[in-house]
Amino acid sequence: MKPKVWTEVSLHPEALARLQGHAEVIEGTQDTLAGAEAAIIGRSTVDAAFIERAGPSLKLVIRHGIGYNTLDVPTATRYGVLSANTPDAPTESTAEQAVGLLLAVAKMIVKSDMLLRANKPVTLLELRGVEVRDRVLGVVGYGRIGRRVTEICALGLKMPVVVFDPYLSSSANLPDGVTMVDSLNALLPQVDFLTLHTPLMPETYRLMGEQQFRLMKPGSFLINVSRGPVVDEVALIHALQDGHLAGAGLDVFDPEPPMPDNPLLHMSNVVVTPHVASNTDKGYWKMSQNVVDQVLQVLAGERPAFLIDPTAWPGRVGMADR
Repeated sequence: MKPKVWTEVSLHPEALARLQGHAEVIEGTQDTLAGAEAAIIGRSTVDAAFIERAGPSLKLVIRHGIGYNTLDVPTATRYGVLSANTPDAPTESTAEQAVGLLLAVAKMIVKSDMLLRANKPVTLLELRGVEVRDRVLGVVGYGRIGRRVTEICALGLKMPVVVFDPYLSSSANLPDGVTMVDSLNALLPQVDFLTLHTPLMPETYRLMGEQQFRLMKPGSFLINVSRGPVVDEVALIHALQDGHLAGAGLDVFDPEPPMPDNPLLHMSNVVVTPHVASNTDKGYWKMSQNVVDQVLQVLAGERPAFLIDPTAWPGRVGMADR
């Protein structure tokens, strides 16, 4: 009898076919979760109730994506359930989205598009954009995505880049045109554009608030493709409304989806996308394939490649050997 794998994510057909060769794949709600040996999650909250609903056969919960702030890793570990994600797969797609948002707000692309479609009279002054070459980009978080954004902007767009990452060694080998500072407050006054690539943790909750926005240059821009709660949205709205910030490009919100009356959705200097940065052809394929790789590893009694909590191993995977 094949092991049961539950998923709330529609996997790429190639990855799904590969998984179905080894497991019974159940797509649906948590009502069909019971008896699963692995659970593939999108935005579900994984807590004790989720794990108990699955039952004692559950060995792995894996996030189809990078962020796992809705996955209670310590609780999963306590139950002997492994937690994993797919950190490599969305890197290129998410980095490209960040750069795309940066260029969209700098060049007023969306505003120009909307005014032209509406056949409204405009002046060149209203649609005067910003040339990004030689403008300073600040990167908060120098992980996979932050490094790729840095590479594109520093080497391709010729933007000087300043990086802040508290986990980055001062001896890190940085590309030409890239420097590092040791605090967020040292970074903010230098930059014309700020892009956020930090995970959501207690330390990064509302990392960008009123004080931080006021440290940024008047007329600067914010890009966020990380997690919505990293930014205090009320403070961001104030900084945009009073003109301190020139614009923002946002793929994430707090909460998600944003409420229809959220002022950010009605500002012509804000470009918004519905948390789809990794949702590209290759990004989707890579995430699904990486999920299946790790599910098959666990079903074979092997350690998954991207185990979030190393101390969780072997968890329930080792129970069969006892």
